[in-house]
Amino acid sequence: MRREENIILQSDWASVGPATVAGIAVRPLGLQAYEPTWHAMQDFTDARTADTQDELWLLEHPPVYTLGQAGKPEHILQQTDIPIVKIDRGGQVTYHGPGQLIAYTLLDLRRNKLGVRELVRKLEQSVINLLADFDIEAYGKIDAPGVYVQDELGEAKIAALGLRIRNGCAFHGLSFNVGMDLTPFGWINPCGYAGLRVAQLNDYGFAETPASLARRMGDQILQQIN
Repeated sequence: MRREENIILQSDWASVGPATVAGIAVRPLGLQAYEPTWHAMQDFTDARTADTQDELWLLEHPPVYTLGQAGKPEHILQQTDIPIVKIDRGGQVTYHGPGQLIAYTLLDLRRNKLGVRELVRKLEQSVINLLADFDIEAYGKIDAPGVYVQDELGEAKIAALGLRIRNGCAFHGLSFNVGMDLTPFGWINPCGYAGLRVAQLNDYGFAETPASLARRMGDQILQQIN
């Protein structure tokens, strides 16, 4: 990514301030490299005590493929200069890049009285509710976590989910395609599904950015958790 693009992305996030809502610290982080952010999530989770405040991180990543615990190298169809990072979340391979809103949920599941499946459904519902604000009908699928929409070509995935649970606490979270270059998704089998199409909010005639939606996405997630 060029330095000028980085500066523009960070300036978009300048007006999104931190907050604490219902005991959860909401941290807008802007554009962040993937691996340091992943390790920061691990460190935060490992250092938690029963009194540690839950956190919600809202951000974007530079271009990167992440390969989950079930990830298979054959789902990467084309060699590119985009980094591939083998990580500890559930799921297969996905792509992150500028224009995609990331929400990492660092939550004590026991304290929030949440099971893993319930958290997945609540994160899906957060995206579904946000899309409803734009009059876009979306839905989840029991057998394939994530959020899906229908367009003139059929079904497409607009948000992906992946979690890791350690000592009863969750990290990782969801990625929501807002306004990004979708081309790199064509070089993989997204989430391990050959031919899976992907969509983004701005394909529906909007001009949003991850920064412009960060607070609204955070509010939707917090409403679901609380």
